[in-house]
Amino acid sequence: MTTPPALLIAGHGTRDDAGAEAFRDFVRQLGARHPELPVAGGFIELSPPPLGEAVTELVEQGVRRFAAVPLMLVSAGHAKGDIPAALAREKERHPGISYTYGRPLGPHPALLNVLERRLDEALGSADRTPGDRADVTVLLVGRGSTDPDANAEVHKAARLLWEGRGYAGVETAFVSLAAPDVPSGLDRCVRLGARRIVVLPYFLFTGILPDRVRHQTEGWAAAHPEVEVLSADVIGPEPELLDLVWERYEEAVKGDLRMNCDSCVYRIALPGFEDKVGMPQQPHFHPDDDDHHHHGHHHGAHSHAH
Repeated sequence: MTTPPALLIAGHGTRDDAGAEAFRDFVRQLGARHPELPVAGGFIELSPPPLGEAVTELVEQGVRRFAAVPLMLVSAGHAKGDIPAALAREKERHPGISYTYGRPLGPHPALLNVLERRLDEALGSADRTPGDRADVTVLLVGRGSTDPDANAEVHKAARLLWEGRGYAGVETAFVSLAAPDVPSGLDRCVRLGARRIVVLPYFLFTGILPDRVRHQTEGWAAAHPEVEVLSADVIGPEPELLDLVWERYEEAVKGDLRMNCDSCVYRIALPGFEDKVGMPQQPHFHPDDDDHHHHGHHHGAHSHAH
């Protein structure tokens, strides 16, 4: 019987120790669930272990084939450029290895169900009836990107969360690099008539950016005592997330990849972004991932490929 490819989990990275440990623990949980194959995980930037170290760990276990799954909700610069570049570099470093590359996680019905659960927890749903959702406006807050396709994915998640669940509405905001920011998003909710708002971070694990969402929410709420504002938790290492990563692994192994190319700024001339079509990808550092705005690595230039 052919040995199944190993599983490599590619994380974004954070300067928040608890967030980085949540990722590492998630990789350990996934490995415990699937003892039949090697599982390793690493980060693109900001926290150990780096992705290259995770690949080396697999190679040292005798792995020659693996499937890489980006532990990311949307396909922005890291998923589209940085991870493929890092994997290409590892292929040069370890001749004879081969890999397939999976797609990002969201928006997936299983994750939408977890988001709904986080909203119920924030609302204290034990003593509320489902009908009460009609007076709840949700502000889904994404990371934010210079890639309009990535930002549009957050809007897609918001719309899917709104459909059929009975909320008054689901609006979208971003913690950095894209408008509206969190205070502007809350202002917008109020202008639309919201009286009870739940701010829902569209993040997998805790970290500097989700913390910033909560702090900005608390600051806005203190200045607007007439509006009830609640903060929901991040998605977290739920069983649904473990299942979904495995689903993405199986897609990658079977070659059933469905990356979104329809609105990719590097393939399609979107208004205001026409100069990006066919542009070589420079791996970037997200300026809001830490408060010191520096990092200690460098990638070479590489081309974008789906």
